[in-house]
Parts: sequence; C-alpha cells; structure tokens
Amino acid sequence: MSLATATDAPPARDNLFSHARHIMAENPVTGIAFGLFALLVVAALIGPYVVPYDPLASDTAAALQPPSATHWFGTDQLGRDIFSRVVVASRLDMTIAVASVALVFVVGGFAGLAAGYFGGWTDQIVGRVSDTIMAFPLFVLAMGIVAAMGNTVTNIIIATAIINFPLYVRVARAEANIRREAGFVQAARLTGNSELRILLGQIAPNILPIMMVQVSLTMGYAILNAAGLSFIGLGVRPPTPEWGIMVAEGASFIISGEWWIAFFPGVTLMLAVFCFNLLGDGLRDLVDPQRRT
Repeated sequence: MSLATATDAPPARDNLFSHARHIMAENPVTGIAFGLFALLVVAALIGPYVVPYDPLASDTAAALQPPSATHWFGTDQLGRDIFSRVVVASRLDMTIAVASVALVFVVGGFAGLAAGYFGGWTDQIVGRVSDTIMAFPLFVLAMGIVAAMGNTVTNIIIATAIINFPLYVRVARAEANIRREAGFVQAARLTGNSELRILLGQIAPNILPIMMVQVSLTMGYAILNAAGLSFIGLGVRPPTPEWGIMVAEGASFIISGEWWIAFFPGVTLMLAVFCFNLLGDGLRDLVDPQRRT
C-alpha cells in the first residue's frame, strides 16, 4: 500500500509548476510582473549583442531625432540611439541590483537571524549597527559612501547594500525571535542538533517567504538608488549607458521639446521598479509552503 502510494505520488517538480500556475491564475498581476522580470533578464543577458546600434557611437548628423522607424526611441544630443542605450543599460542596472541585494541578503539576513535567535550581546551589537545606519537619511548616506570611496560600480553596490542592511536585519531578527522557542525548534534541540544547525536548518527556511518579499522590494530600491546616484553625478560615469545618467542628460532638453531623451529611460526605470514591487507578493506565494495545495 505504501509502495503504491509512493509510486503514484506526483513529482515535486510537477507540484511546483502546478502551484505556480495556480498562483498566476489567481492573481494575473503576478504573471505580468514575472513577464516584465523575464523581459529585463533577457535584455540584460542578450541585449548588448542584438541592439541595432552601438550604444556609444555618436552621429552628430542624426542628433535629436524624434522616435521613428529607424530609431525607435529617437536619438540624443550626440546622435546615439536611445533604444540601444536603454537596452544595454539594463545589464548594468540589473547587475548592481542583484549584486547589492545578494550581498545584503547574506550579511544582513544572517546578522538578523543571529541577533533574534541568540539575543544578548549579539542582538545589542547588530542593533546598534542598524540604528547607526538608520540615523542617517539613507540616500544621503549612500552619497557620502560613494563620494568617499569613489564612484565605481563596486562602491555603488557596497553603498546600496549598506543602506539596506537595517531592513534585512529587522525582518530576520523579528522572525527569528518569534520562532526560537517554537515547538519544532525545541524538538530539534532534544534530538541533539547544534544551535547553528537549528538556526540554518530550521529557522532560516521558515522565514524565507517574508525574506523573499524583502528581496523583491529591495531590488527596486537598489535600481532607484543607482539611478539616483547617477542622476546627481555620483554614480556610473558617462558615456556608460545607465538609466539615471540618461534621464539626467535628457532633463535639460525637455523644455526645448526633445522629450524622448529622458522619457524612455525614465519609463523603463519606472517599469523595472514597478515589476519588482509586484513580484514580491508573487514570490511570497510561490515559496510559502502554507499556500501549496
């Protein structure tokens, strides 16, 4: 009987796909968010190889041309194709977002887990570090870090991770603090598991759904932070294609009627942030075992 049941059980992969289809059907907006995310990933991976024009090549004879069949998003003041630059810029902005979020997810998440689970001096140290960071306006703090260390991609990633550190610490700490005396944790202790193994094997998987929501939201913040730094001149240096730089370069041309220079990079930036904000709810539903049927 048990052998037949084990044989007839559907594979875990099929269960996951079935659950994903159920989530998409229940909330179509989640499907739109995943579609936008897939488009961003494709643009970041293969966009630089398939764009119709060199994003750095200037052509003064074709400067400030409006959107047309030749240049879908028009050209900028140097005659560079805006569509090509927007697509190529997606790789840099996505790289900054993914790298900074991955860094703060590991460091901030583990620090929050340790603070919430062990308490004591661990909680006090992590709490004081988080409070110190939160005492500054976060974007101003990012500006100061990048200005002091230099406006390179690596330093932008580090600055973005630092300003998001308290968010991950607070979420992980609160969830770990709630679960450290739960029944399944007590059972794990009684079976002889070490505290570190309980923390990583029992507590961490149970707070993953809410952490994934935080990851999605922070991806949007990271892109906005990188674009904001570039807009004020502390981010990636021109002529590198980056959405914030392109909006800054096009802002001065809006009054004279060349709206497309800032419009299309701005809309792309808005859609990227919109995508990650909506993606959070979908990720929570997909990874939450309580939602699986």
